[in-house]
Amino acid sequence: MKRLLPEPLMNPRRWQVVRRLVQVVALMLFVILFVWSQRGGWTPDVVNVPLRLDPLVVLAQSIATRTLLAGSVLALIVVLLTLIFGRVWCGWLCPMGTLLDLFLVRRRKIPNPSDQKNQSGLRSVKYVLLLTILIAALFTNLTLLIFDPLTIVFRTLTTSLWPAGDRLVSAVEAAVYRNVPFLQSALSAFDNLVRPTVLPVDPAFYRDAALFAAFFVGLIALNAVAPRFWCRYLCPLGGLLGLMSKMSLVRRVVRPVQCNGCDACARLCPTGAIAFGVRGESDPGECTMCLECLRACPRDGQQFATNLAPATWQRYDPSRRQVLWSVGAAAVGVGVLRSEAIARRDDPHLVRPPGARENNIVSKCIRCGECMRACPTSGLQPALFESGLEGLWTPVLLPRLGYCDYSCNACGQVCPVQAIPLLNLDLKRQTIIGQAYIDQNRCIAWSDHRDCIVCEEMCPVPAKAIALDVAQVTNSSGEVVSMKLPRVERERCIGCGICEYKCPVNGEAAIRVYAPTYTT
Repeated sequence: MKRLLPEPLMNPRRWQVVRRLVQVVALMLFVILFVWSQRGGWTPDVVNVPLRLDPLVVLAQSIATRTLLAGSVLALIVVLLTLIFGRVWCGWLCPMGTLLDLFLVRRRKIPNPSDQKNQSGLRSVKYVLLLTILIAALFTNLTLLIFDPLTIVFRTLTTSLWPAGDRLVSAVEAAVYRNVPFLQSALSAFDNLVRPTVLPVDPAFYRDAALFAAFFVGLIALNAVAPRFWCRYLCPLGGLLGLMSKMSLVRRVVRPVQCNGCDACARLCPTGAIAFGVRGESDPGECTMCLECLRACPRDGQQFATNLAPATWQRYDPSRRQVLWSVGAAAVGVGVLRSEAIARRDDPHLVRPPGARENNIVSKCIRCGECMRACPTSGLQPALFESGLEGLWTPVLLPRLGYCDYSCNACGQVCPVQAIPLLNLDLKRQTIIGQAYIDQNRCIAWSDHRDCIVCEEMCPVPAKAIALDVAQVTNSSGEVVSMKLPRVERERCIGCGICEYKCPVNGEAAIRVYAPTYTT
């Protein structure tokens, strides 16, 4: 049962313009929501919309936690669009897809049938990755969600691109301010306008920012191998939407009378969804509805039609063997990750956001980086090996880079999947995330016998978790002097880390915050 859509609706030039406009608007909205996901920005119900639209994130997180969050029903919008129009999300709305189109490398070499045949097996990778993610979620493991396209873009913006843009703007401002005096007032006005609304007042620092940037740039660079290489072969979200698109209502069809088999559409298709030599037969599971094929056809030999019959299963689509392989890989992988030494004893420096440790954050976190973006001090950083590979890129507090602000609970507010619990400010202030210890060999007061009470002054706890003991000591000149020596009151310390952040000792602080000494 096929019915061609009315001819005026399918004008290729008009729909190409509409698609580009939708892509630009969708990307701009994503960036705007990213900007306002910082502390003091828009409400979390708004800034979390993109990730809650992501069916892969919602499905995997729901499987892992055995719960369905209320906001997750937004993903049904994308599911419905896919069942009607196919992978329209990939071709029209996905920020990763738009960026890939923006940096698309125009190849001089014209694709040919042998290239398409040789690379078709690579399409199975995204399905294997998809299956492995979902099966690992059954074992409450979400580590592989680092490959979800939305988490990739958001995480990269947070840790690399936005801080780099801030440094660039600051460098240009400084150069212009020094060398063009008459623009100084305008620059000051501009700086007051963009800070802190768009750019931070204080520069943000993230460890291994170059790694995140290189990962993202590498995905973009794969465009040189094949247009939208990521979408074709690697994207697990694209794999999920591709399977749904097998049953989509609207699909591309060829008009047998007009088509002369020139393969112009197949050569221009950015995802290689159109086969060579079979009069333009295409796979709706690979088609991103970009409409490039309409523009390529010299004889108006193709249209989009409604079709209620499921699409043909291709040899690169998931097979029983791939499902079994994914089950085995996920089971073995999760078992190996949980047999690491770190699984028995936590890293001493594994300080989690308030309430996250008790909330089993490793099994709930989707690695999106929203909490790190919202943290006003940039104290939340992506974990590397503090909790083993299973906890890769989950949030961990590094007090030497930034502390947990006593007046802030933004990380719990903004977390789209409640991996960091939503604590009111009073409860958050009482939640113990670590405990401070003083290294007397590095402490200025203890080792050098010079006045320093910075840690006590900075402690935000009303009753002060740092006490000052007065003692008689002999200084470097041999004189007996009265000194105030800091001491941690453990029952009062909540582990916020401001003492470590403010400690004036160069390099490693003389007072450090460690993971709580108790287990839950």
